[in-house]
Amino acid sequence: MTRSTPSIIRGKQWLVGGATIALVLVALLMPLPVLGAEPQERHVNITARSFAFEPGTVRVNRGDTVIISLESTDVVHGLYVDGYGGSVVAEPGRPATFSFVADRPGAFRFRCSISCGSLHPFMIGKLVVEPNLIFGRSLAATVIVVIGAILTFWHR
Repeated sequence: MTRSTPSIIRGKQWLVGGATIALVLVALLMPLPVLGAEPQERHVNITARSFAFEPGTVRVNRGDTVIISLESTDVVHGLYVDGYGGSVVAEPGRPATFSFVADRPGAFRFRCSISCGSLHPFMIGKLVVEPNLIFGRSLAATVIVVIGAILTFWHR
């Protein structure tokens, strides 16, 4: 007994739909190699003064060993990096350093950890660890879903 044309089309749709789901899972869950420069030691000098960090944004590559040197120009300031747990306190004229390995991609806030005045809660900077694979994986999953949907629902 042969299968009818609608049942063959339905079978192909299930096959394409299943393959699409499998590809999306692979794109989102498989560990991908990090492309880019070899990990290196990055020395970052950050100056803290009256409710601001200079520079306000620090960019490093995933896997880099980051050595932060904090210098205060006015009062005692601290620096705490969210997600990495590292912190340091610097007094005026007495820089302090700490280090960590940037092993998670994404954007993380660093903030003053010592109450330094009325605008202390707004003393925030940003650490960007590149590459950000989350965006790339999301984009790949979206493309796979769109192509799978077109192939699944396209009839001749």
